[in-house]
Amino acid sequence: MSVKRERSSVPGDGRASEVFRTAAQVILQKGYDATSVSDIARALGITKAGLYHYIHGKTQLLFDIMQYGLDELDHEVVEPAKKIADAEERLRFMIGMHARIVTRGHGAVTILVDEARALTAAQNRVITRRKRDYLDFLRATLKALKTEGKLRDVNITVAAFGILGTINWLSRWYQPDGALDESQIAGEIGDIALNGLTRPKRRGLRAI
Repeated sequence: MSVKRERSSVPGDGRASEVFRTAAQVILQKGYDATSVSDIARALGITKAGLYHYIHGKTQLLFDIMQYGLDELDHEVVEPAKKIADAEERLRFMIGMHARIVTRGHGAVTILVDEARALTAAQNRVITRRKRDYLDFLRATLKALKTEGKLRDVNITVAAFGILGTINWLSRWYQPDGALDESQIAGEIGDIALNGLTRPKRRGLRAI
């Protein structure tokens, strides 16, 4: 069975992106089951009929939001990270950039964690495969660090899920008008993760 990938979002389609981001925020706040199409239309300031120009039902909208969020990760995290040869530098970039995406407040990435159960079986397989691809890339980066002797004696899979859990939880407590901006938060998360996962750098012996 093929999964319908029909959606109005195309590169440069700012209105469709706004629909996905606004819908993601509403669903993140209220939960998928408690969110109606009317709630989303109201948040966007358009009619319910106008919203259906961009969506093809509530479940398809959720699937589209998840695809949108994963597209963001691919474009802004994975593709640039693949060009970074140093594994430690690559890991820091991935953590920082992923955290910035979450703290923008769009909600699209975070919904991937909580609401996948609402998808159809076929849609869920697509999202699960894409999430697994991202996880595997993160694990490969950690494995490279381990091969270089820079990683502490930790389980790579546990470490990868720990990083993703920390990043995704940002949306639950981060306040845009708080004391720290998104760049500072991303830097702190990166420092905490790397200090916990990597071995301390050895200092050269001082000559006597």
